[in-house]
Amino acid sequence: MIDRYTRPAMRKIWSDEQTFELWLRIEIAACEAWAKEGVISSEEMASIRQAKFNKEAYDKWFDTTKHDVISFIRAISEDLGKEKRWIHYGLTSSDIKDTALSIQLKDSCLLLLDGLNTLALSLKKRAIEFKYLPSIGRSHGVHAEPMSFGLKFALWFSEINRQITRLELVKNHISVGMLSGPVGTFSSVPPTIENTVCEELGLKPALISNQIIQRDRHASYVQCLALIAATMEKISTEIRTLQRTEIREIEEPFGQDGYVSKGSSSMPHKRNPELSERICGISRLLRGYVITALDNVALWNERDISHSSSERVILPESSLYLDYIIDLLNGIISKMTVNEQNIHKNLNLTQGLIFSPRVMLKLVESGMDREMAYDIVQKHSKNAWENEKKLKDLVLSDKNVISMNINPKELDELFDYEFFLRYVDKIFNRANIV
Repeated sequence: MIDRYTRPAMRKIWSDEQTFELWLRIEIAACEAWAKEGVISSEEMASIRQAKFNKEAYDKWFDTTKHDVISFIRAISEDLGKEKRWIHYGLTSSDIKDTALSIQLKDSCLLLLDGLNTLALSLKKRAIEFKYLPSIGRSHGVHAEPMSFGLKFALWFSEINRQITRLELVKNHISVGMLSGPVGTFSSVPPTIENTVCEELGLKPALISNQIIQRDRHASYVQCLALIAATMEKISTEIRTLQRTEIREIEEPFGQDGYVSKGSSSMPHKRNPELSERICGISRLLRGYVITALDNVALWNERDISHSSSERVILPESSLYLDYIIDLLNGIISKMTVNEQNIHKNLNLTQGLIFSPRVMLKLVESGMDREMAYDIVQKHSKNAWENEKKLKDLVLSDKNVISMNINPKELDELFDYEFFLRYVDKIFNRANIV
């Protein structure tokens, strides 16, 4: 199922073919480093450079050994002569596997960062598009005060930028290699080999290791991906809310090329926020992977293999799934319909109740006790809500309000939507949305 939806570039990073290609690249790079040390002759090195991975040979050896790296070494050695003795010289399996895994994680970070930057641009574009569109803000699902509709997108843009910063940091933490021998003491391979190979691969040598690269790095990667997915779910939940029939301020792309065109098998009228719901579900899956990643940090002594089986699932799948939902959300944001007519309708739904804070504060400014001002406005708000009367009319006819000698023009200005947008430019500038 996942192969149908995920992008080819991320699938390639985590494919078996890419994994074996990286193993071969590291083995040859290690031999190159030994050649620089004068251990391997130039003639032997010339032959080693021609080594190829043969999947059929690997499968044959794996049936016998049940050990992936040993089977790999024997498979690439089949077409070599005496020089095959230098393949995997001084190394242990994790030197190859963990270093290759670091490259895969680094490449995944780069691809995810590219997707997040694209999503950020889409959010920024829509924030600017609706910057001056008044809409209703909601707290607890209930109408609160008016706001800029573009502010929703601006808020998400800012959060995505924080996630980009976090992922950049994780990329740096995960971009380390290790060729330090059986328990990290360099007893069979000197640090110069590790330095040379890591430089060739674009990695930093791990400052210290035992038999593996320490799993706090991998846990940090999975945690960061889950946190990014949580932001995806946050955005998607708002989209789902605003697509409800009673609200219908926005709508996911529907019936467009590559998007859902049927909402229900039994109800032809249905246009469900299926894409956003899918993002929410996948986000929950990624959060579950965090527990496993944290459990993998603590291993026995210099290592055990309890982390290996679960990592084969959680690291590729978290990368693939997050890449997918970033791309999916970008499509939703850039192509979804924004119903300005319904936004305006919802803004005026409560007979002006949303201006109650301004009326209360004006009464306080005019000298009225705050508790009295609150109770007066609350009373008229209740009347307006239950009897479908306009709050403005009720306030203007209240004798206590009249006694405060407030200028009628000032009272009238309290019910102006533009008041709530007066700092929108400043907010956007602070968020670097220009």
